[in-house]
Amino acid sequence: MRFDTVTIKLCDIFERPIDRAINGVIKADDENSLRIELDEYVITGEIRRRFSATHDAYNNYKNANGIWISGFFSGKSHLLKILAFLLENRTVEGTQALSIFEDKLADKPMLAGALRKAVSIPSRSILFNIDQKADLISKSDTDALLALFLKVFDDACGYYGKQSHIAQFKRDLDKRNQLDKFKAAYQSFSGQTWELDREQAILESQNITAAFSNVTGDQADTSKDILGQYRKDTRISTEDFANQINSWLNAQQSNFRFNFFVDEVGQHIADNVKLMTNLQTIAESLNTKCNGQA
Repeated sequence: MRFDTVTIKLCDIFERPIDRAINGVIKADDENSLRIELDEYVITGEIRRRFSATHDAYNNYKNANGIWISGFFSGKSHLLKILAFLLENRTVEGTQALSIFEDKLADKPMLAGALRKAVSIPSRSILFNIDQKADLISKSDTDALLALFLKVFDDACGYYGKQSHIAQFKRDLDKRNQLDKFKAAYQSFSGQTWELDREQAILESQNITAAFSNVTGDQADTSKDILGQYRKDTRISTEDFANQINSWLNAQQSNFRFNFFVDEVGQHIADNVKLMTNLQTIAESLNTKCNGQA
């Protein structure tokens, strides 16, 4: 009896190269391998059930606006990241996230329909690792998480969230349709762009005063140290933050959503009751003020 020997290389069994570099840890702020992460995400039976429940809640608002992802060890950050880019339907390397996922859902018509419905809702996704954004915000502060959420929101609006008083200064100018005029005036006085100099605003008070006076028509004496005044007066409550989000939503198209995707929040809060209460208050205020759109 004759047996023919066939040699098959291990690499020939797999569809994709097995000798490529694979990132073993998914990071919320890392978009370098985003296309691969979307392409190779596996929808297991458990994930399918969770996806279905998530999209049902997202598509049919019933007075709840938050989801907590919990579990052991790996997978949570990856799921959070996938949801963030799917719901916004972000374009990745020329292809929309939903299109990348459609092949995975060919045999799951109900889930595919729910996902398409969710994606059809216009939205903005803000995905961040809470510890990376916390920098100098102390966990002992009463409103530590509020300050962090405000910072992320201000950054998303282009208002420089690292310093809340500067963000509020820019927001107020923007509401008066004077922000672009201020930037142009500032550059004419200082010779530098506002985006470059705002980090050292304390050293540029003279140019800031001149630009502000030029745009608003106020006297220089009245506008003197305008940012110092903002630093002293800027205070924000959870209600104020929710109202700011709602105001932003009202300026968007109908039924727009603003979604925060917060990675490692459980680890950040741990057993700190104050932080947990702060997070709960933020979620409840967004729900009340934004009617499920945030």
